[in-house]
Amino acid sequence: MSKKITSKDLSNYQPLNTLNSESLREICNKLVIIEINKGDNIFLQGDAKADHIFLHEGEVDLVENGKVVKTLKAGTEDTKTALAHIIPRNFSAVAKSNSVAFMIDSDLLDMMLTWDQTGSFQVEELNAEEDDDWMSRILNTEAFRRIPPANIQAIFTSLEDIEVKPGDVIIKQGDPGDYFYIVKSGRCMVTRRMPGQDKDIKLAELEAGTSFGEEALISDAERNATIVMLTKGVLSRLSKEQFLSLLNEPMLDLINFDTAKEKVTNDGAEWLDVRLPNEYQSAHIKGATHLPLIFLRMKMNTLDKSKNYILYCDTGRRSSSASYILNERGFTTSILENGLKNVDLKELEGNDIIAD
Repeated sequence: MSKKITSKDLSNYQPLNTLNSESLREICNKLVIIEINKGDNIFLQGDAKADHIFLHEGEVDLVENGKVVKTLKAGTEDTKTALAHIIPRNFSAVAKSNSVAFMIDSDLLDMMLTWDQTGSFQVEELNAEEDDDWMSRILNTEAFRRIPPANIQAIFTSLEDIEVKPGDVIIKQGDPGDYFYIVKSGRCMVTRRMPGQDKDIKLAELEAGTSFGEEALISDAERNATIVMLTKGVLSRLSKEQFLSLLNEPMLDLINFDTAKEKVTNDGAEWLDVRLPNEYQSAHIKGATHLPLIFLRMKMNTLDKSKNYILYCDTGRRSSSASYILNERGFTTSILENGLKNVDLKELEGNDIIAD
């Protein structure tokens, strides 16, 4: 049996097939190949380890309480997604033949998905007249209007000014996120290099009163664009730690499942699943609306601003990014703490939920 897994192999699996080639290569370098003898367990029912395990060769029985409920064969539609990826596992997986699987760290995959799905670089567009009062312009954004007054004062006290000159690289695509920036004066250019291309693509020019850099900080992911100064100017910046404590956290309403369910049942709140379609189809909270993070900016006009949306994903990382985006546009959101990790199986429906 083959023991090598290539990027091309990975592109046959979901949600791996949504990642760009650079992300696939990164995952390919870090995955773990598992060889399983016939009759051996791949994982046991109740296992809480969240790694994604995909079947590459062979056949596997899904076993619930000692009874085989389904047989999965490599290369079929049923094995395009991770095996029984509801945590804790709702089945045991037992090799029906000598088999090969591969395991991907769930946090690594989640960060890759978050980065790719927030990859369309966005900046806060301001409607204020052109003037030198950059502070007033920033305070008029939806993000700052939602922050407690004490935090706003702390933010401006914490801002660090840096002088910049033409050609200075402020952030570089692929680097880890370290600062949130506000342009006080000057202009800068946003570019992104797409997989397989040799040249950067120009995405936008930023002027005084715009801000950038928050998405990588929220998602704990790499920068998805490069920003270079076109002119001399002054930038104000907050460190990642300051940003998360002063700017991001006050806007994020984390709630547990019981509280969230009560809001849905009694207050008219609505579940909003921001994962990819195949993830939603595999298992989702009963009655949830589905709007993938990757389409959120394009489709948010289909949402009702009078509703409280309770966002969730597998871990809380993608739903946190989605919450920030929606909150900036005036929506009311809450985030399901730890995502689907703590949701009871009876609250879920989907292709991976086998009825008794």
